[in-house]
Amino acid sequence: MSVNSIAPDFIVFTNPQPTLHTQRLILRPFLLTDAPLVAALAGEPEVAAMTLSIPYPYPVAQAKEWILQRPQAWQDGQAVNYAITQRDDILCGSVSLGVDRHHNHAELGYWIGKPYWGQGYATEAAALIAFGFDTLKLNRLNATHFSDNPASGRVMEKLGMTYEGHRRRFTLRAGKYRDIKLYGLLQEDWRQAHTSVSSA
Repeated sequence: MSVNSIAPDFIVFTNPQPTLHTQRLILRPFLLTDAPLVAALAGEPEVAAMTLSIPYPYPVAQAKEWILQRPQAWQDGQAVNYAITQRDDILCGSVSLGVDRHHNHAELGYWIGKPYWGQGYATEAAALIAFGFDTLKLNRLNATHFSDNPASGRVMEKLGMTYEGHRRRFTLRAGKYRDIKLYGLLQEDWRQAHTSVSSA
């Protein structure tokens, strides 16, 4: 993917956002027609409650507005958002990188719809990590989860991320202060781990 460097902390992605493939999944840009299913799946109380920003309830109109903003976020080099779909294009979740080009790192985020929990889709969709390090040349990935959502922490550990700390009552969500746990992954550690696996 070619990028056009405007300034050290601002990069415009000039090519169309590519589609990524994993063993069972396709990661593709969101379509406006995805909005009703995004609102239904992400707007489930159990899903929305474990994210930092998904509203509950989640109106379809708000999902449409969010999807319409995704191409500009890509063009501005601010965010990479993918719909997680099965091979038959059934939407089951989302995975994203919120990019900070000034510091050359990104925040990994994801959600999986309730019908698709427990199938390893979040871990598999994190093929986006390779995209972040190989294509975007990021130095580091960050991720957080609420401390009462240990399943998300297990995903981060499976991805090779390192637990880096616990911030108490850090986030105000739905009128309640909640603790978060922090994870990180350096490009050099990711490459070393994948080189070791390849040579084993």
